[in-house]
Amino acid sequence: MKKLLFQGDSITDCGRAREEMEDTRHTFLGSGYPALLAAKLYGEQPEKDWRIFNRGISGNRVVDLYARWKIDALNLRPDILSILIGVNDTWHETHYGNGVEVPRYEEFLRRLVTWTRETLPEVKIILMEPFVLPFGHVQEDWPEEIARRGEVVRKAAADLGAVFVPLQAKFTEAAKKYGMEYWLRDGVHPTYAGHQLIASEWLKAAGQLL
Repeated sequence: MKKLLFQGDSITDCGRAREEMEDTRHTFLGSGYPALLAAKLYGEQPEKDWRIFNRGISGNRVVDLYARWKIDALNLRPDILSILIGVNDTWHETHYGNGVEVPRYEEFLRRLVTWTRETLPEVKIILMEPFVLPFGHVQEDWPEEIARRGEVVRKAAADLGAVFVPLQAKFTEAAKKYGMEYWLRDGVHPTYAGHQLIASEWLKAAGQLL
């Protein structure tokens, strides 16, 4: 049996079930990239007896992940852990004065990874780059800050032995051809096409772990 855990905010959550079925293969994983990846793994690798969990929670910042990390990550004892977090750390400052500045974001992201490694030395960790496109909810100063967060994630992955999944450049390039709203509904949340883009890039970067 292999366990795969997706962690993050609304981009990961996507309406996933809050109560898990006894057999996780029947648990609703939401309508986003975790479900797309689960369908592929369940369909193509039945011999590995995958158990796939989605613990994304809409609105979460990196500090929210840290607060619930033991019960929603470590206690599940995943073989592979995938994390996508960062846009709310910017968004919540703009709307509520409750964001997480970039240096503290880096501090807590690294704490999550090192805590996980200390508890689960064999776990494989995947860090996904946060992204936005400049329309909808996205304000003028967001892209620069999200880019800084992306660099934090890239460097943390390199320093801490995690796999890095690049996403910002992929969305930016894709938007040039078909438009921003084809990929993201509001500058932040992916459409079905956007979720497929994420799933494809995840597989390119992390497929060797499966």
